Amino acid sequence: MKAMILAAGLGNRMRPLTDHTPKPLLCAGNKPLIEYHLENLQRAGIREVIINLAYLGEKIRTHLGNGERWNLHIHYSQEPEPLETGGAILRALDLLGSETFLLINGDVWCDIEFNDFVTTPLNTTQSGYLLLVPNPAFHPHGDFALDDSGLLLEDVQKNHPHRFTFAGISLLTPALVSGYPDKREKFPLVETFRHAIAQQQLRGQVHYGYWSDVGTPERLKQLDNYLNS
Repeated sequence: MKAMILAAGLGNRMRPLTDHTPKPLLCAGNKPLIEYHLENLQRAGIREVIINLAYLGEKIRTHLGNGERWNLHIHYSQEPEPLETGGAILRALDLLGSETFLLINGDVWCDIEFNDFVTTPLNTTQSGYLLLVPNPAFHPHGDFALDDSGLLLEDVQKNHPHRFTFAGISLLTPALVSGYPDKREKFPLVETFRHAIAQQQLRGQVHYGYWSDVGTPERLKQLDNYLNS
């Protein structure tokens, strides 16, 4: 299995920290965020990693190199500008190949072991499996609802008792993006999710451990405090 780490964003909400440092290289617990993902991938036995680059991308490439420090093979998908999450995967499809891959947002931190998550098999009717978390205070209504069998549901009322927040970690088939009828150079991945949900092709699980969407300097500080405690 291959993995892809999304690392091309501008990090506008993190300024001024991201004026000269790409968000995946910001540190918490005395380590760049992206290195936690690389270590987790190494423990899971995943060796081929694709990282998309745009904003300050050369700093990421220089810092990580070819991945040999983590016993990984890192390949880079260079973007002329950030292509959003869906466009990033579309551009990287040749590197990803045809098999199910692990997708990770470069700006999240989670205590789940990827080895536990990637063992979930996708059946022939599924195009993805999403990791969800209980809704944080800054996102109280969540992103998706789950039924009792783990199937993601189409949009339901925001006060639905089984709505959760997407953790930014998922198992996806390349066909989720390559077969999306409205794909284009630049578009958000959530469009493909909603298309697949309408066809009952997405499932998920809820993780109740520690998770952080490191989207603001305050949340970065909270994560740093947690890792140093």
